[in-house]
Amino acid sequence: MIGDPFDVLGLDRSATLAELRAARNRMAMTLHPDHGGSVESMRELNAAFDAAVAHVTGRRPLADDSSEWGRPPASADQPPPPTDPRPRHWAGAVQYDAPSFVIDALPAEAFEALLIVTSWIGEVLVDDPPYLLDVHLSEPASCWCRLDLVPDAGSTTVSITVVAIDGGQAPFVDDVRDTWVRHLNEPGAFA
Repeated sequence: MIGDPFDVLGLDRSATLAELRAARNRMAMTLHPDHGGSVESMRELNAAFDAAVAHVTGRRPLADDSSEWGRPPASADQPPPPTDPRPRHWAGAVQYDAPSFVIDALPAEAFEALLIVTSWIGEVLVDDPPYLLDVHLSEPASCWCRLDLVPDAGSTTVSITVVAIDGGQAPFVDDVRDTWVRHLNEPGAFA
C-alpha cells in the first residue's frame, strides 16, 4: 500500500473530487515519465488518487486495500456490472473512467477538437483550456460530462466523469466514451 493517499496528494481528508483531480493533474506535470518523473512515481500517484476518490465518494474506506475498485454493491434486484480491468468508479449516479481514451495530439489541439465535437453533441458549461471541459451532453443521452485532459508522451489522455441530471439516469460511461471517440474520428473534428 502507498500510505495515506491524501498525504501523497498533499491534501486533507475534506478535499473535494475537483481538488483531488487538480492535485493529481498538477503532480502529473512533474511525476510523469515524459516530464522527468518515472513510471513508478506515476503508478503511486494514480493509486493514491484512486484511493482518495474511492474514500471521498464513499465507495471504500481508506483501510480497505482490496482490488475491487469502484464496483457498486450488489443488491437483490440488480447484479453488479461485469468485471472490467480498467479502473472505473461509481458513486450513485456518478461514473468515472480514468483513463478513458487517448487523443494523438497535444492538449491544446485535443482541447480544441473536443470543443468542436461538443458543438455537435452538447453544449459547453465550463472550459479551462487545455485541461478541463465540462459539457451538458445530449448524445448518447442527456447528462453532465467532465473531461480531464493530461499530457501523455506527445498525446493527451482523457478521463471522463458522467453524472445524471434532473433525476434521470446517466448513460453508461462506455457509451459516452464511444460517442466522443466516434465524433473525434469524423472529418472536421480537428480543424
